[in-house]
Amino acid sequence: MPNISAKRLSELKRKFKGLKIAVVGDMMLDCYFWGDVKRISPEAPVPVVEVGNEFYRFGGAANVALNILKLNGVSIPIGVLGPDNYGSIFSSLIEETGILSEGLIVDEQRPTTAKTRVIADNQHVVRIDKESKDYLSAGIQSKIYNYIEKNIKQFDGIILQDYNKGVLTPALIEKIIKLANKHKILITVDPKFNNFFNYKNVSVFKPNRKEAEDVLGMKIKSDDDISKAGKKLLESLNAKNVLLTLGEGGMALFEKGKKEMRLPTKAHNAADVSGAGDTVISTLTMALAAGANILEASYLANYAGGLVCEVIGIVPIEIDKLFNEVAKDKR
Repeated sequence: MPNISAKRLSELKRKFKGLKIAVVGDMMLDCYFWGDVKRISPEAPVPVVEVGNEFYRFGGAANVALNILKLNGVSIPIGVLGPDNYGSIFSSLIEETGILSEGLIVDEQRPTTAKTRVIADNQHVVRIDKESKDYLSAGIQSKIYNYIEKNIKQFDGIILQDYNKGVLTPALIEKIIKLANKHKILITVDPKFNNFFNYKNVSVFKPNRKEAEDVLGMKIKSDDDISKAGKKLLESLNAKNVLLTLGEGGMALFEKGKKEMRLPTKAHNAADVSGAGDTVISTLTMALAAGANILEASYLANYAGGLVCEVIGIVPIEIDKLFNEVAKDKR
């Protein structure tokens, strides 16, 4: 475990302020309808939910952008919206939060990715997904790449946040990584199953246990399994670092030419793991951009992920909460 002094923590927290982090990936809108069930529909044997409240939240890569904002950074989401009502709601949320919107492109050929959850009497009744998983057209890919290329020197880091909804295509992944490395820009990845091995030559590759199991075709249970998986990913991807998240098992850090490190989980009472991965990649990237070494950054990210697991719902980490809790633990 890193021995981070109070002075070092204070220095890192100060350097978080104003860091510009581009978040490239699948922007989503999370929609919630809350209500009560008092009767069964006469049209079919299904409950009638009388909606009492509805609200909307950022999901997917947009939640990562929100985490960056809450950590005192400047988040620049880069992705697509559809020409629909969900896209309008998403744009309204962007305006309310003050997140930069110039990297968001309206794609006339696809819907805004939206996940609608219907909850009645505290019971999740159904989820309705509206999305396209097709890869972006060549024209939209060019618009995204051109925006990144034009602004690359302004970025302190880039996060590639993949949910396999079609934004991060193999060609776009390769071009963005090549561009970032050319300009020596920090680039981190939160992958999904598709395109997994396209993310070569990045600063940090952060899969979770299930993603690693799926692509490697193995179960990751024992310490030996973890070591084998991490080393294989490090070698296959030629990444500078691989951070394998293990849920209640914490994290395993693999760095080129160095000894594997383990970080036990910081979640004392895990109530909801939703959004924890978004918080981990956001905190990790911000810390590295602020000058933390990979072990310090992983420690802070691990702590942040643990804190958000203790809260119900997808809630971003607040910078004061994170650093205050870490400082308290160090004492």
